[in-house]
Amino acid sequence: MTTTLTEISIKEQVLEGSEEVIGLRRYFHQYPEASLKEYETIKRIKEELEKLDIPYESVGDTGAIGEINGKRGPGKTILLRADIDALELEDAKDKPYKSKNPGLHHACGHDGHTAALLGAAKILKSNEDKFSGTIKVAFQQAEEIGAGARQFVQGGHVQGVDQVFGLHLDSSVPVGKVVSVPGATNASCDIFKISVHGKSAHVAQPDKGIDAVLTAAAITVELQSIVSREVSPLDNAVVAVGVLNAGTRYNIVANHATLEGTVRTFSHETRDKVLKAVERIAKNVAESHRATIEFENYDAAAPLINESEAAALAAQVGASIVGEENVLSSRPKSLGADDFADFLAEAPGVYARVGTRNLDDPDTWYGHHHENFDIDERGLAIATELHIRYALDYLKTD
Repeated sequence: MTTTLTEISIKEQVLEGSEEVIGLRRYFHQYPEASLKEYETIKRIKEELEKLDIPYESVGDTGAIGEINGKRGPGKTILLRADIDALELEDAKDKPYKSKNPGLHHACGHDGHTAALLGAAKILKSNEDKFSGTIKVAFQQAEEIGAGARQFVQGGHVQGVDQVFGLHLDSSVPVGKVVSVPGATNASCDIFKISVHGKSAHVAQPDKGIDAVLTAAAITVELQSIVSREVSPLDNAVVAVGVLNAGTRYNIVANHATLEGTVRTFSHETRDKVLKAVERIAKNVAESHRATIEFENYDAAAPLINESEAAALAAQVGASIVGEENVLSSRPKSLGADDFADFLAEAPGVYARVGTRNLDDPDTWYGHHHENFDIDERGLAIATELHIRYALDYLKTD
C-alpha cells in the first residue's frame, strides 16, 4: 500500500469490508434493544473495538466512545457518531435477519449506523499511520428518547472536539444518493406537561368548585394562538397537545387535569420564545378560571442546524463517492427531531443522509418506525466511506 490514502484505496478497502459490515448490521438487526437498555448491543460494539485495538471509554451504562490517533502528529479532532438503540415495535417482515427479540425492532436504521461506523473505524485504525489528528467514534444510546447525546456532552466527551459528523440512513432517498443540507434540517423537540389544579364540587353546583376540565380545555385552545400570533409567518413552529386527562365521574366538577404536548421549532431563539409563551398562557388562562397550574418540560432535542462549511464539505465528499449529480443539497425540513443536535450545539458539523430505497424493491420503501422497515444494504458501503472520507478530508484541511 502507498504511504498516502487515495480515493481508490479507500473505496477498495470499503468494498473489501462490505460483507463484514452487512453481517454486523444483520446481527444488530436480530438483537435490537430499547433506549437505555442496549446492554448486549454495547457489549458487542466494545468487543469489536477491542478486536481493532481501539481504546474506548464507557459513556453512561450503554454508550461508548473510542479514539483513533493519527501517527503523523497532533492536529484537529473530529467526532463521528452512530446511534445504537431500537424501537418498541414488532418486526413484521419475513427475512432471515428478522428481530429475535419480541416487541423490538431496528425500524429506524440504527443497526446500519452502528455497523457502518464500526466498518469505518476498522479502516481508519488500519491507516492511522497516514493521517494526523484524532478521530473519536461515538456509539450513542437512547437517541429515540433524546437521552443519549447529552450523556456524551455532560461527560465532557465533546470538549476539545473541532468538528462533529453523523449520518442517517433514509428510506425516502434512493440508494446511491447522499443528502447534505446547510442550516436547520430537523426541529427541536420539547415535551411539556401542564398539571391543572381546581376544586371539586357537584356539577349541579358548579359555582362551588373550580373546573379543571374547563380550564384545561381553555388552555388547549388558547395555546393554538402561539403559532398564529406570536411566531413569524416566515418561521416554522408546532405547538400540539396530544394528551388531556381529567375527571373521575360525570357529575363531579373535576379538581385536576393534565395536558401533555410538544413544541417543535427550527431555531434556538424561537424555541425559547415559544416555550415561555406556553407556560405564560397556561398560567394566565388558569388564573382567569381561578385555577392554578404546574408546568414541566422535558428537553428531548435542540434544533438540528448544520454548519454551512461542514455541509459543503460533506456534499463535496459525497460527490466524490456517488457523483455530483447524486448529491442533494436541498430538502424539506423535518419536524422530527434527532439528538445529534446536542453535539452540534457544542461543535460545528453536519448531519448527512444516505439513501437506502431500492426503486425496484418495495420492501425498502417503508418509512422509518414502520413494522416492515428495511434497507437496501448497498447504502451501508456508502455510509462507511462517507464517514472515512469526511473525517480524513476534514483533518487535512487548514
